[in-house]
This record gives sequence, structure tokens and C-alpha cells, in this order.
Amino acid sequence: MIFNLWNKQVIVTSFLLLLTQQVHAEIIGSVDTVFKLLGPDNKIIIEAFDDPKISGVACHLARAKKGGFKGAVGLAEDPSNASIACRQIGPIQMTEELKDGEKVFTKRASALFKKINVVRFFDKKRNVLIYLVYSDKLIDGSPKNSISTVPIMKWR
Repeated sequence: MIFNLWNKQVIVTSFLLLLTQQVHAEIIGSVDTVFKLLGPDNKIIIEAFDDPKISGVACHLARAKKGGFKGAVGLAEDPSNASIACRQIGPIQMTEELKDGEKVFTKRASALFKKINVVRFFDKKRNVLIYLVYSDKLIDGSPKNSISTVPIMKWR
């Protein structure tokens, strides 16, 4: 009994730690794309998030969200369509060393196995940050992707 309680506490604590380490996006707005009689409509959602390791960079992500009954209960698989735009919004300061292909943002796109990911690259030669959005799935991901570049400039 004590062992089972301890295991549950470890699992809950680990889950909460995982949640606190993720970058959370702020929903800016949405538009309906398909009317659904039961449940919410299909939408395109616009979200904003800041790069967790680089102050002065903000990204806006537009992504498709399935509605209907399955969408209402969190069982629908969202389409792989997503677009990203990142901009310098202040002086750029890097808090840590950057790793190419490092995940900056992840959003669940199905109940279990599909995610929308944003990863960052740094083009040292051109002094440019590159943000790539794509989806992955346990068995087969999608080649659909979008990039945004942020040239690092002196801030006024």
C-alpha cells in the first residue's frame, strides 16, 4: 500500500515538472473554417510564445484545430498544417548556449502520438535565428513545414 502511494506521488510530481518546463503559448485569436453541428467548429488558432532561451524574440504560430465531438473531448487528430512568424521585439540576449534543432515549443495534436513542434537553428555565418515548425507522429510524420528567420540586429 505504501509502495503504491509512493509510486503515484512520483508519477504525479514528474508529470507536474514536465508541465512546468514546457513553453506555454498565449492564444491570440481564431477563425472558424468548418461548421460542426455537434461540438466546436474546425478552426485556425493563432498563438504567441517567446523563445525560452533568447529574450527579445517572439513567435506567432497559426495551426489547424479539429472540432466536432472528437475535438471537444480531445480525441481528434489535428491536421499537420501550421505556419510560423518570428520577429525581434527587443534587444536579443541568449541566456544559454544554443543547440541546433533544439525544441522551443511543442503542442499536442492528437490524444497520444502526434505533436506540432517548433525547433530553432542558428546560422552563425549570417547571424540569423531560424525557426522551423513541423508535425511528427509515432509512425509517420508529415513533410508539411514552415520557417521564419530572425536576423539578429542591434536594438535602438
